[in-house]
Amino acid sequence: MNQNRDSQSNNSFELPKSTTAQRDLRPRNPILDIARIGAFSALVAVGTILSNVLFGFTLPYPLGEITAAPAFYLALAVLFSRKVSFWSTAIGSAIGETINIFVFGAAPPIWALTFIPGIVLARAPEVLIVQRFRNKTRSLLAFGMVLATVYETVVFFLIDWPVYSFTAFYCVQPGCNSSGLVQGFWLASFDFATLIDIVWIPVALILVVAAQRAYRVQHFD
Repeated sequence: MNQNRDSQSNNSFELPKSTTAQRDLRPRNPILDIARIGAFSALVAVGTILSNVLFGFTLPYPLGEITAAPAFYLALAVLFSRKVSFWSTAIGSAIGETINIFVFGAAPPIWALTFIPGIVLARAPEVLIVQRFRNKTRSLLAFGMVLATVYETVVFFLIDWPVYSFTAFYCVQPGCNSSGLVQGFWLASFDFATLIDIVWIPVALILVVAAQRAYRVQHFD
């Protein structure tokens, strides 16, 4: 019995029942939610900007799309409500990608037409996936984060494949033609390099555990 309790405590951070009950009885505060969304959107935006800036030199596409943001929004998905984590991820990703393109020149401005909505469609639902696992053991939570990262990569690929195939959208040289399905598939397959975002999962888990222990809460919602 003691071993079972020790095993459970290693996999999740549990609150005393009285504390949990008090937390659940508190009414939702929409003003607090809006403030949290504003603050965490800024955090995700900064994380999205920390790509080429993070490494100190320009990385080739699509490696330039690898950012520090996953460590933040994966942790937010565990610690905060779906509304706060979803909208923080969506708004912060859009703002960060906009700054990357128009301020730091990470891509030609015309690419913003697919890059900005694409990053929102890829990232925001990730937090909904992670939310399904946030009350599970840490190993299952880590699995949920891996699943969310795979989803993100697949969405990037599914967006870029038809764009590469049927338009000259990403071609900056004059006289470019559409690539066709085969060449478009090859070009879009570079999106799978973003699976390297999995390396941020241990960082996200550390942030989650640190916040839970520091504030003695399971979730902030």
